[in-house]
Amino acid sequence: MAFSSLGLDKALLRAIAEQGYTAPTPIQAQAIPAILAGRDLLAAAQTGTGKTAAFTLPLLQKLLDAGRTGERSAQGRAPRALILAPTRELAAQVGDSIRTYGKHTALRSATVFGGVGMQPQIDALKRGLDILVATPGRLLDLVEQGQAKLGEVDFLVLDEADRMLDMGFIHDIKRILSLLPKIRQNLLFSATFSAEVRALSGGLLRHPLGIEVAPPNTAAASVNQRVYHVERECKQALLAHLLHSHAWGQTLVFTRTKHGANRLAQQLERDGFQVAVIHGNKSQSIRTKALEDFKQDRVQVLVATDIAARGLDIRELPHVVNYELPNIPADYVHRIGRTGRAGAVGEAVSLVSEDEKELLRDIERLLGRRLPAQVAMAEKSPGHPSGEAPPPYRSRPRGPHPERRSTGRRGTHGPRRRAL
Repeated sequence: MAFSSLGLDKALLRAIAEQGYTAPTPIQAQAIPAILAGRDLLAAAQTGTGKTAAFTLPLLQKLLDAGRTGERSAQGRAPRALILAPTRELAAQVGDSIRTYGKHTALRSATVFGGVGMQPQIDALKRGLDILVATPGRLLDLVEQGQAKLGEVDFLVLDEADRMLDMGFIHDIKRILSLLPKIRQNLLFSATFSAEVRALSGGLLRHPLGIEVAPPNTAAASVNQRVYHVERECKQALLAHLLHSHAWGQTLVFTRTKHGANRLAQQLERDGFQVAVIHGNKSQSIRTKALEDFKQDRVQVLVATDIAARGLDIRELPHVVNYELPNIPADYVHRIGRTGRAGAVGEAVSLVSEDEKELLRDIERLLGRRLPAQVAMAEKSPGHPSGEAPPPYRSRPRGPHPERRSTGRRGTHGPRRRAL
């Protein structure tokens, strides 16, 4: 199948060709015709499957069709398409996709999120636009100030709905929904299908078409996953050893906390690695620069928390490391979805200490299988000076272990975080 067979405008096909794409991905081949036909959509798709273009391309097409029929002019008008994303980075990524594929059209778009000045966003809204991409918190701030009008929205997209719910945005989402016209087309994309996501979709979507590119709550087959069992105090040395001995290039490393991210980045820098760090306490400009440095190979390691890393668009990222396992098993799927994208082979490595073994069991239950694991043990060594290779490690395969009763520990959704 070719993009030319999907009923897309020549201006969109030109932009697609300029990006070097000739054939749609599976989710694009299924979603684009359904959206063009006016169907509500419930799509299970991991990152790296082409899901962003799966909704931006048909939205652009529908807005072009509406313009040709003379329904409304684009100049000075309220948005007809609203795309909600959980974080600044994901919102920026979606906005980039719209500009990339819509650059040969007269359609206008704007992206609004917190952490940056509001006035340029207000100015963009006043000039009029067709598509608005927003994080829930900043959008409501603009609505409360009378700067954002949502009464003409015909198309609503919830991107990474599971992450929005995990971050506590459910009340914001419900409030935004109450401001929209009752009759509209709704598209919901999610990497995982929790009970909360299903409840949201049940009240939002009308006779939706369900699309599953891969079964929900699973990792891409192109990601090679493995686990190292290691003492907590030895994690940093093991990570440095893996980076050094395997000559890893770009590596995205996840920690649970902002403080942990800062501490790990400092330790890796002392070991001679070029490191950047992103988390919620970093300003948007610092986060943008860190990501750009990482993409351009000016830094080898990007240390990030889950929220800050959400929506990162890094092509051909070879390695993801779970320095600490997430409290919520579905977050593991999101994390490792940063690698092995668009058919490329990636590697996801998890460093698991004794106190994280129950978290690992939860992840394996979600995936429905055991992850290959090794026990990492440092050889006896007098140590190493800062900047040199860490002590050598040896490993042995993990043997079977008796199942233990669950402690009942689970991650919680936590408080709502606005304007991320």
